[in-house]
Amino acid sequence: MSQKEKFQNIKNSIASLLIVFFIFYAFMIIWPQGSSDLRTTLSIPKGSSLKQVSLKLKDKDIIKNEPFFLMAVKLMGYEKKLQAGIFNINDASNNYKIIKQLVYGDESYLKITILEGWTLKDISREIENKLEIASMDFLNISKHPKFLKKFEIHNKSLEGYLFPETYFFSKNDSPEFIIEKMILQLRKNITSQMKARMEELGFDELEVITMASIIEGQAIYDDERATISSVYHNRLKRKMKLQADPTVQYIIDGPPRRLLNKDLKIESPYNTYLNYGLPPGPINNPGIQSILAALYPVESDFFYFVAKGDGYHTFSKTEREHILAKREFQKIRKKVQRQKLNRGVR
Repeated sequence: MSQKEKFQNIKNSIASLLIVFFIFYAFMIIWPQGSSDLRTTLSIPKGSSLKQVSLKLKDKDIIKNEPFFLMAVKLMGYEKKLQAGIFNINDASNNYKIIKQLVYGDESYLKITILEGWTLKDISREIENKLEIASMDFLNISKHPKFLKKFEIHNKSLEGYLFPETYFFSKNDSPEFIIEKMILQLRKNITSQMKARMEELGFDELEVITMASIIEGQAIYDDERATISSVYHNRLKRKMKLQADPTVQYIIDGPPRRLLNKDLKIESPYNTYLNYGLPPGPINNPGIQSILAALYPVESDFFYFVAKGDGYHTFSKTEREHILAKREFQKIRKKVQRQKLNRGVR
């Protein structure tokens, strides 16, 4: 073999090795990890090692394959360039996207907390305040047939389907993206076991969320939710009107207030003082505890309950017991009113 041929062979071998390296490099860099629509924050303390950072990423479901992530960081030469701080992660689809966000940061994401029991109007106002998306635009999209059909929601709006949770959104995110994220979060929380329980009860998803929204509107403390649920389930079985105050509050404009007798006579399919059965749809967006309570009521003989004045309720089996409990509550209410007057509070 001539010297020239030997040199050519060496060149070919080096070229082959380089090709293999670049393929391996590209393979590691674009290795798929988490989700492309992930929205989360990651806090990296000062002095964190690359290994500690990777463990935090794995713990938050940002990466699934830790060894490949570590290798990608080293191949890209960023092992010493990951800095401490709070990072907004908005795309965890592959190693490259994640590493670039950790090294260079990304656009600012705002933390938005949707509370249990908020209505579509409440959520739309919060979105407008934080993201400057017009409340009316958000509401219009929430009632758009496209979304209702896409997610097989048999209701006139997405009321009840925007799951209460803490989210991270950008001002560049569209209302459609935000709404879809909230619906998917609800569906993520409804397990196959919960779906089986719906069938066992003879309820569909809309009915369960509707029941949950009434419980959400009524309960303050988690340890009462399943008992409140039992009252509504018992009344449905007995074919009694639910007579749930939150359903009347839903049809009254403005913030919640003490209901008057005339309010109970407002003509509306949502008024459970006039109509039998559940209202046609949810009256707010319930949290997971109320959804679970709707699915798993305690066994009870209760058909009535009234507030005690401390956030809890007195439960009764008969109408007579209920009337006595209401009288006790009226005494408490009058006492509180007298105390307010004595202090000059109106």
